[in-house]
Amino acid sequence: MTIVRMGYVAMSMELKNASPSKTMTFAQFQKQEDREAAIRKLERIALENLENTHRLLKNNLFNDVHFYRFSSKLIPLATHDELSGWDYMRPLKGKLAEIGSFVKEHKMRVDFHPDHFVVLNSPNNDVLINSVKNLKMHYLLLKGMKLDPNHRCVLHVGGNYKDTEKSLERFVTNWSDVPRPIQQMIMLENDDTSFTLDDTLYLCLKLGIPLVFDYHHHLAFHREEQWEDKWDQVVSTWKTSPLPVKMHISSPKSEDKFRHHADYVDVDMFFRFLNEIKGSVPQIDCMIEAKQKDKSLFTLMNEIKGRENVEMIDGSTFTLL
Repeated sequence: MTIVRMGYVAMSMELKNASPSKTMTFAQFQKQEDREAAIRKLERIALENLENTHRLLKNNLFNDVHFYRFSSKLIPLATHDELSGWDYMRPLKGKLAEIGSFVKEHKMRVDFHPDHFVVLNSPNNDVLINSVKNLKMHYLLLKGMKLDPNHRCVLHVGGNYKDTEKSLERFVTNWSDVPRPIQQMIMLENDDTSFTLDDTLYLCLKLGIPLVFDYHHHLAFHREEQWEDKWDQVVSTWKTSPLPVKMHISSPKSEDKFRHHADYVDVDMFFRFLNEIKGSVPQIDCMIEAKQKDKSLFTLMNEIKGRENVEMIDGSTFTLL
């Protein structure tokens, strides 16, 4: 038996006027005549994003959803060079602590997936420095929530730079420049164009990083290669983690746009994966990366209810028998 817990990414299609990603561009910031007033506006936007995050978590609780990915756009311009003196955490401490208390009280799993420009294997040192700065912001947000930061940030390996082997080794080299608390926050995910499951597994086993298996990415990149015989190694990367094994699930938009995410998850595709790993782990947390966000989760759960060898636990969790 394996318990399967479903989650979704950042935005709700069901809860209206609750975006956690409202923003201000640097161009808009520069147009403000009073710099301090502009900074206060940034803080108000950040607080509104956190308020909406709290609303989303409450809505998740109402709908029995216990797994959620925070937006990485909670604080606009937090890591911009022109705002390096801004203490963006100070006005947010109270709300962050409130969110963290709610998460802990209701035993929710939460994490982040920083933007594509966070690249730890870049040959450009400035990119590496800015990537670590961005990860530090995520770390401070988790600490502000008083949550254990371990294994709360999913990253892709980074750029391929037309040489997979050198790009993997550059990740290993650059990893030593990443502060230990931020290293402990990281999980790595296989992608759909540059780094296969094998590539990502190499780094995870070498550096002690949990691997988040993206089934759709694997099919899009190396559909002909077997993943099943590597599953035990994937599970082994989680052996020291305080959290259950995590994977990503999405479905192709169409055969000719296979890499693009569909609005919903193909339940048969999902169960082809689940039936292979059933019983190999006591629990697996599955993050849905579909365009319809929480709506895709609710739709999928309704489809799962009618399947054999499934015992429903609540609105987002079931047992594979």
